[in-house]
Amino acid sequence: MAILSQPHSGYHWRSQADRFFEGWYVRLTLPDIAQTFAFMYSIDDPAGGGDYSGGAAQILGPDETYYCRTFPSVNAFWAWSHQLGFGHRRGGKPGQLAQYLQPSTFFQSVQEGYQVGNNRHQGKLLSPSAQVVAKWDYHIEPIAGWGGKTEKATAGWLSYLPVFEPGWQVLMAHGLASGSVHWQGIDYTFEQVPAYAEKNWGGAFPSKWFWVQCNAFANAPGLSITAAGGVRDVLGWKENVGLVGIHYQGAFYEFFTPETTFAWTVDPWGYWHWQASSDRYRVELIGRSPDGGTRVRVPTREGLQWLCRDTTHGELHLKLSAMSNEQTIVEATSQLAGLEVGGGPWDEPWIIRS
Repeated sequence: MAILSQPHSGYHWRSQADRFFEGWYVRLTLPDIAQTFAFMYSIDDPAGGGDYSGGAAQILGPDETYYCRTFPSVNAFWAWSHQLGFGHRRGGKPGQLAQYLQPSTFFQSVQEGYQVGNNRHQGKLLSPSAQVVAKWDYHIEPIAGWGGKTEKATAGWLSYLPVFEPGWQVLMAHGLASGSVHWQGIDYTFEQVPAYAEKNWGGAFPSKWFWVQCNAFANAPGLSITAAGGVRDVLGWKENVGLVGIHYQGAFYEFFTPETTFAWTVDPWGYWHWQASSDRYRVELIGRSPDGGTRVRVPTREGLQWLCRDTTHGELHLKLSAMSNEQTIVEATSQLAGLEVGGGPWDEPWIIRS
């Protein structure tokens, strides 16, 4: 499997002047030291000239340390429409076009910026005084996208129509990464560690959502889980939607709102409990955060805002069973789950029964 075969892997902007954003989330998990790196990239109103036009790169690093740099020039952003590939930079050689660079020349050609391709991820962020805060370079071996033998659109076939806000696609539910990250004075090198990637795009973000992701289970190598619930716009009205996708031992188990029953209880922070059942399978997820999490910025109608709280050290327990005989297919626990709540209001637990 290659990431480029995934639906929606290419850039979605088609030169329209309406409000638009596209964002990518790329995560590495380093199980040996129980740490993680989450890279979050975004571009807003790439036509330029708007109040929110520009890009940003955010990193949530070890022990929930956080750093963000903005990239104001939309002309210094590039992306491929036919497959996964995008990047943004500051500085560079005079007259240099915003485009994919050969990995061997990237760091010599770009003073500050990043580029993401199908199997390579590179970048460097500086402090305001031009000191290197982060520098990364690693290869990715994709293992599972979204789906079984055939890769699927995460939100189904309707995601190809401009009726949902926003679009969402898991690009790589599980992969293995090898390379290095320099982060705030410390060098991290790694071989064959779990990697994950997803993206979203459109003119609006959900008004309220939560998210769970993990592909680092010590007792179940290769197991990956992505789950999300939210309130989204559909042709001007709002609906609650939920989705769980699990890859395990070559099989794909999917639970999607129109076809399954959901029940969830999510606290404003610290507790996620989700049950979903289809005609063949049942899944239960219980997530807890041992810390207060970290605020990160997300795209909104009013540009990037601090409307999201994340942890990459969440405790997650997963149990997947067959409905016919209640036999357990897999039961696993991790201390390195990504757990998130966003939007609002979050004045009380969000309880849904379908």
